[in-house]
Amino acid sequence: MTATVTSESVEPGEAAQPATARFPDGFVWGSATASYQIEGAATEDGRGPSIWDTFSRTPGKVFAGHTGDVACDHYHRYRDDVAIMADLGLQSYRFSIAWPRIQPDGTGPVNTRGLDFYDRLTDELLGQGIQPVVTLYHWDLPQALESRGGWASRETALAFAEYAQIAYARLGDRVPTWTTLNEPWCSAFLGYASGRHAPGVQDPASAFRAVHHLLLGHGLAAEALRAAGAGTIGITLNPDAVIPVDPASPADQAAARIADGLHNRIFLDPLIKGAYPDDMRELMSRFTPLDFISDGDEKQINQPIDVLGVNYYTPSYVSAKPGQPAAPEAPGTEGISFAKPAGPVTDMNWLIEPDALRKLLERLHNDYGVPLMITENGAAYPEVPAPGSDEVHDTRRVEYLDGHLRACLDAISNGVDLRGYFVWSLMDNFEWAEGYAKRFGVIHVDYATQERRPKDSARWYADVIRRNGLE
Repeated sequence: MTATVTSESVEPGEAAQPATARFPDGFVWGSATASYQIEGAATEDGRGPSIWDTFSRTPGKVFAGHTGDVACDHYHRYRDDVAIMADLGLQSYRFSIAWPRIQPDGTGPVNTRGLDFYDRLTDELLGQGIQPVVTLYHWDLPQALESRGGWASRETALAFAEYAQIAYARLGDRVPTWTTLNEPWCSAFLGYASGRHAPGVQDPASAFRAVHHLLLGHGLAAEALRAAGAGTIGITLNPDAVIPVDPASPADQAAARIADGLHNRIFLDPLIKGAYPDDMRELMSRFTPLDFISDGDEKQINQPIDVLGVNYYTPSYVSAKPGQPAAPEAPGTEGISFAKPAGPVTDMNWLIEPDALRKLLERLHNDYGVPLMITENGAAYPEVPAPGSDEVHDTRRVEYLDGHLRACLDAISNGVDLRGYFVWSLMDNFEWAEGYAKRFGVIHVDYATQERRPKDSARWYADVIRRNGLE
């Protein structure tokens, strides 16, 4: 796959159009969302509680006590939202299924009313010519499973494979692409180490057990999906572009190696190479016996995948700093400093560095050799309509997206097998521990009225899709 630069065709007498840096033919353009962030209808049609229902009701855990009870009310407004996708020209839409809608207790009886919703959504998408991409797990674990140990327990991995089969049995005839997990790093380390995300546990031993059981759940589900006839199977990670502050410093290089291991190799190596890295096994054993890794588990995790989803927002710069305590979400990083951003940032205080995405994609291509898809990329900015106006001028978001798409083009030109791009997110939504304080959408949502308004970035993105490239 290669990128090309061409000029738009013009009729006699028309002004010449700008040259376009084109993406390869067949490059997929889409947008992504997650069930708890947009659906609402938290207690309707048999849905059970998730860990995020519990966590968001725990005082002090989520900004201003916000919850996903209503969110964007997508459960009732999905037809309007799909119409917006069609207006933008989206070719594909990545959404997640809420496990508590399908099995309210995480195991046992199937709630057909929950499946009915995803049936309707899938048919609506296909009716508009939009290909659905399903993510089976985007963090909303049934609370009943968490009460029995959550991802720190092997039971949850086994239950996940059962749930995957249930979802595929209903939707597999129409959904071509299946993603098992979204960002297991967040589920494990933010959920069980720092406790900044649901379920709010602060225990490194549980975090490492969660890493393994998430990966095992992926392997079991991928095998079951393949056996059932699924065509394209993948997993979505949030690999980090870990960069030593001083590339010439052996100490900084060593610090970056550890940070890279905890964020990247601890997931990528068992998934694609069939074994945990030795240094990560040693690090895990500092916190917990490795008896939770049974014989054959790594082989089970190492199922063939057709695509690796990449969620990217910002790089990390690290350096050696003796005496520095470990970051709460990175057990074992004593003596390592994660640098504060030095440069332009988004509303999340995340450093903006598009070329780090290029380097990350090239590293993934060179080290792991699997087809890649950008399954999330975007920026939070606070722009809202001016009083009396429907216009949302989010110039900074356009600049962020443009820069990162150019990084994708550079990576493709350098030989990376990158097959698509899904902007995060379709619309403003519940941003986890930040509640509704941060806006990532290319569509503005007025949470009081549920009115949707396209931002300038939505119109810009529609033009990118139309021309399959950038001016």
